[in-house]
Amino acid sequence: MQFGVCGGVEMAAAARAGGYAYLEGSVGGVLKPLDPEAAFEAALAALRAAPLPCPALNSFVPGSLKIVGPTADPAALEAYVTTVFGRAKRAGVSVIVFGSSGARNVPDGWDRQQAWEQLVAFGRMCAPRAAAQGVTLAIEPLNRRESNILNTVAEGAELARAVNHPAMRLLADAYHWLLDDNCAGDIVANSRLLAHVHVATAPSRLPPGAEPCEGLAGFFRALQQAGYDGRVSFEGKMPDPAAQLPAALKILRELAS
Repeated sequence: MQFGVCGGVEMAAAARAGGYAYLEGSVGGVLKPLDPEAAFEAALAALRAAPLPCPALNSFVPGSLKIVGPTADPAALEAYVTTVFGRAKRAGVSVIVFGSSGARNVPDGWDRQQAWEQLVAFGRMCAPRAAAQGVTLAIEPLNRRESNILNTVAEGAELARAVNHPAMRLLADAYHWLLDDNCAGDIVANSRLLAHVHVATAPSRLPPGAEPCEGLAGFFRALQQAGYDGRVSFEGKMPDPAAQLPAALKILRELAS
């Protein structure tokens, strides 16, 4: 497995010093899809000057741009994702994480079946556009405190299968997985869909080792049984990156061995 850290370019030096292989930024911070080209060019220059590569991004769609509900605007979404994927290719990004709870949450009173159909339609619109730019989308199941749809690995896999395109894949996030008591068997059963992994402790979303979290061992056993050997990004709070990142990497390597 290859280990990285989620954060902006200001985190790259600490991550590299801690032994990590890459940085995972945000779509808004790196690609600036709602901003003019000049803003993206400035962000791209800063990224290229950073001491680590940035092959993955998270926070795909802002909460102001709804995917689900009565105000969802398919034309606006298509224009947005076209910009995202085009700029992602130029930035050397190959994976974008689709969490985006504010954009995908089901509004009160909105029909759940219609919400599901909107998510599938969005995925089917996105996937070929992502593939054309060499990008894979990884659906991120989010815990029930943050999202009211797509909460488990099994549900994320169901959406990926409904979209039915090789560019629409699945992410497993240890923090969300642990909070909602996900099943290890779901990771194993959906091994062919796994494209990316996030890790942090529960309940406080800290680097491994910063608080007791016995469940991480089960999470990594499931990844091993699934044959996953790709990228694993730490995503969480870091009160002391210089001390916590190297210690966390040591634990991550032990868990993955």
